[in-house]
Amino acid sequence: MNEFTEEMVETMSLTPRELSKDYLGEKDRTLQRFEGWTEGDQVDFIESLLLRVCHYQHGQINEFLTPMLQRDFITLLPKQGLDHIAETILSYLDARSLCAAELVCKEWNRVISDAMLWKKLIERKVRTDTLWRGLAERRGWIHHLFKPRHGGSHPEHSFYRILYPKIIQDIESIENNWLKGEPNLQLINCRSENSKGVYCLQYDDAKIVSGLRDNTIKVWDRESLNSKKVLMGHTGSVLCLQYDEKVIISGSSDSTVRVWDVLTGELVNTLIHHCEAVLHLRFSNGMMVTCSKDRSIAVWDMVSATDINLHRVLVGHRAAVNVVDFDEKYIVSASGDRTIKVWNTSSCEFVRTLNGHRRGIACLQYRDRLVVSGSSDNTIRLWDIECGVCLKILEGHEELVRCIRFDSKRIVSGAYDGKIKVWDLQAALDPRAPASSLCLRTLVKHTGRVFRLQFDEFQIVSSSHDDTILIWDFLNFDQPESEKVGAPAVTQFAISPTHPNVLTN
Repeated sequence: MNEFTEEMVETMSLTPRELSKDYLGEKDRTLQRFEGWTEGDQVDFIESLLLRVCHYQHGQINEFLTPMLQRDFITLLPKQGLDHIAETILSYLDARSLCAAELVCKEWNRVISDAMLWKKLIERKVRTDTLWRGLAERRGWIHHLFKPRHGGSHPEHSFYRILYPKIIQDIESIENNWLKGEPNLQLINCRSENSKGVYCLQYDDAKIVSGLRDNTIKVWDRESLNSKKVLMGHTGSVLCLQYDEKVIISGSSDSTVRVWDVLTGELVNTLIHHCEAVLHLRFSNGMMVTCSKDRSIAVWDMVSATDINLHRVLVGHRAAVNVVDFDEKYIVSASGDRTIKVWNTSSCEFVRTLNGHRRGIACLQYRDRLVVSGSSDNTIRLWDIECGVCLKILEGHEELVRCIRFDSKRIVSGAYDGKIKVWDLQAALDPRAPASSLCLRTLVKHTGRVFRLQFDEFQIVSSSHDDTILIWDFLNFDQPESEKVGAPAVTQFAISPTHPNVLTN
């Protein structure tokens, strides 16, 4: 046995052993004979020995062999010209594992740095998580991701190593603001001579589109909060609207549905079918569903803005149909008759009724298997659409729940009591969760009934009978200079190797 192997044996021996004189006398001669055999002979001899030792001895031998069989493949691969394989393997690590990998040795750290793996981890998060995507766009560090602009270049690896904990800090700050922070509040005053109420709205990063009681649709600039366009044509209050990149479609108490060019504001189509107020509408993928005070639901085929045709009328509710929602499987409607009805989207056939609310239903949202509804019985109910079961009742509003939206984390509701409530969706879906844990907070700034709201990871936008639109900003975009990404103070942060979501100095 060579000198290196002897050192390994001495180093790796697990415990000191008392060896007999007979064994010590025979050991060297036996090893010399062993080394003279072929590899096949040696393996056969060792197998014969292993068959003659007990289970306890097998365990000791296994402990001795395990370190000898380990290979640092991340270090060895680049030496074989296979850097890209080492980089690919490490690119699958999450933040905690990547942090630990950096500490293994200098070579692992070099592979991580050369492959820009912290940049790639951030890019993966931005591609798959809407919160990360939105934060990247709002904070500006999206310009340092993916392919650089023509003629440009990206920062070095250390920038992204510092950026990651900064992003985590930002996300934790946003989550904390949703729970107990004081959101930045912006107000749009929509008051006009004939108006008293903003009935509906939708927003994006550039604009807010609102429907008013004064028969107009007003488009507001998100940055200046000034009115950009006023769309006139309805002869009654604008009760509902939705827009995409081509059109704004609105419904009114004048019983019509009108289609407008989203860029120019030009009226391009008027649909006359309902005989009373159009209370709600939704459109997607060439299909539109409208509902009315006349108790009916209309399903429309949308070929273009000017080519929209009535496909089917759904009848079954015994009072005004206040709200509709749909996907490729179901159309869901809710009515003042206290019921939610489910219809097959393809065939338009009735499927089932969800019963439980004690008074009329004013609002709902449907996604996947979940329906969330709000009622004039002051409650919110969560339903499984497939089996029709009520999963949870949320209580807290003091008057009619007029509007409701949910995402994967939260339910946000607005009511005639002037309050907006934020609820924990995951807790609401847990039958063991105590009632006290369901409502995360209550926002009170409107001085009138809350008619409509929409929200995302960073903000709530709400409208009210008080003639205002409020923007509740939980991102708090106006940061001190020292806290902005890329500022010198950011370099003091590091990631704890045991808790990569924790910042250390």
